[in-house]
Amino acid sequence: MGKEKTHVNVVIIGHVDSGKSTTTGHLVYKCGGIDQRRLEKFEKAAAQMGKSSFKFAWVLDKLKAERERGITIDISLLKFNTQKYTMTIIDAPGHRDFIKNMITGTSQADVALLVVSAAKGEFEAGVSRSGQTREHALLAYTLGVKQIIVCVNKMDLTEPPYSQKRFDEVVRGVSGFLKKIGYDPVTVPFVPISGWTGENMITATQKMPWFQGWKARRREGNTSGRTLLEVLDSIQPPVRTINKPLRLPLQDVYKIGGVGTVPVGKIETGILTPGMTLMFSPAKLTAEVKSIEMHHQGLQTALPGHNVGFNIKNVAVKNLRRGDVAGNAQQDPPSDVNSFEAQVIVLNHPGKIKTGYSPVLDCHTTHVTCRFAELREKLDRRTGKKLEDHPQILMSGDAATVKLVPIKPMCVESFFTYPPLGRFAARDLKQTVAVGVIKSVEKDQGSKAPQKAQVCK
Repeated sequence: MGKEKTHVNVVIIGHVDSGKSTTTGHLVYKCGGIDQRRLEKFEKAAAQMGKSSFKFAWVLDKLKAERERGITIDISLLKFNTQKYTMTIIDAPGHRDFIKNMITGTSQADVALLVVSAAKGEFEAGVSRSGQTREHALLAYTLGVKQIIVCVNKMDLTEPPYSQKRFDEVVRGVSGFLKKIGYDPVTVPFVPISGWTGENMITATQKMPWFQGWKARRREGNTSGRTLLEVLDSIQPPVRTINKPLRLPLQDVYKIGGVGTVPVGKIETGILTPGMTLMFSPAKLTAEVKSIEMHHQGLQTALPGHNVGFNIKNVAVKNLRRGDVAGNAQQDPPSDVNSFEAQVIVLNHPGKIKTGYSPVLDCHTTHVTCRFAELREKLDRRTGKKLEDHPQILMSGDAATVKLVPIKPMCVESFFTYPPLGRFAARDLKQTVAVGVIKSVEKDQGSKAPQKAQVCK
C-alpha cells in the first residue's frame, strides 16, 4: 500500500525568520521523516551555540554556514507521509540575497506553503513593500504554483499569546495581497500554528479555542479541517503530463565516487527510464541513462513530479550545469533558443524600461541575462487587448509583448507546449522586476550537427 501514494512537491516560502525551517522540521519529525535520537543530537548542538530555539530548523539547515547564520541558503529536500500523499518538502530560503535559490525551488513545486509570522512587528516587516512575503507569493504564482496554503506561525508569541485578534488581522492583510497577485482568497486555507511548540500542526489545538477550523473552496466541493496536516491532505493532486516528450531541467550535477556523473532535477513532463538516450541543451551533449534513483531508492520508470537523480555514461561533470534541460534524444529533443517572444508584466521597476534593457531571467532552474530586443506591443493587463504598437518605454504595471534575446545559450520552451519551461521572472536590483510567459521560441538551427558527432564517439 505504501508505494501507491501520490507524490506532491511542497515548497515552503515566506519572509526570513517567519519560522519556515522550524515549522517544516517539526512537521517532518512528527510525520516520521526523522528520529528522536537525531533531533536530540541537533538540540544539544544548537544549545551549545546558544541557539536552542533552532533545533527543528536544524533538521533542514544542514549546512554549517547556515547553522551559524541561522538561515536557509540552499534548498533542502526532505520527504514525509501524510494519510494520502508522499510529500517532498522543498524548504526555500527567505533572505533577500537568496531569492535566486528560492526561484529554483519554487519552479519545482506543486503547492506553496506560505509561512507568515504573527509575532509583533514581524508580520508587518514581511508584507511591507520591501518584505519578501509578498514577493515570494508573487513568484510562486508566476512560476505556476496555483495552490497556496497560509500558515500563520508564531501564535505563541502574539500579545497576548494565541490572540484571535492578531490572527484575524494577519489573515486580512495576507488575503489582500494574495488577491492582488491573482490567488482567490476563498480557495486559500489559513491555519494558525506554532512551529516551535507544535501547536495545531498534527493534532487540533487546545490553546486556541476560538479557532473554528479552516475552510477552502475547491472545484470538487469545499474542504475544511483544523490542523496543518489536514490541510496538506486536502491538496488537489497535481495533473501530470506523461504523454508529452521528456523535459527535465537540472537542479544540480554531482560527481559521485564509484558511480560517476549524477544530474538531479524534477521531471516536468514525460517519463525517464534507464537505457534512454538523453539530449542535454544548451550543453549539446547526448548520453545514455544507466540508472535512476529517488530518495535513495532505485526506479525503473520516473514520472512527472518526481525529483530524481540519474547516472549517465561518458559525460564529465564540468560539461553539465544547473539550468540545462534533459530530453529524449529520439523524441522532440530540447534545443537552445536564439530568441523568444514573451508576454510580460512589469511589477516594480523604479524607472523606464527601453529596448536593450537586460535583466536576469529565471526560468525553470536556469538563470540567464536576456536583452529586451524589441518592445512589440503594449497590452491591457486585465483584458489582454492591444493598447499600442512598438511602445517606446514600459513602466511598472504595464503588460507587453516583447522579443527577448539571451546573451548566452539557454533552453526554454513555449508556455503552450511545455508550461513549466515557459514561465519566467526577471530580476534586477535584487528584486523581481517583471514576470511573464513565453509565447513562441526561435530555436537554434545550428545545433543539429554536433549531436551526431557525439553519438558516433
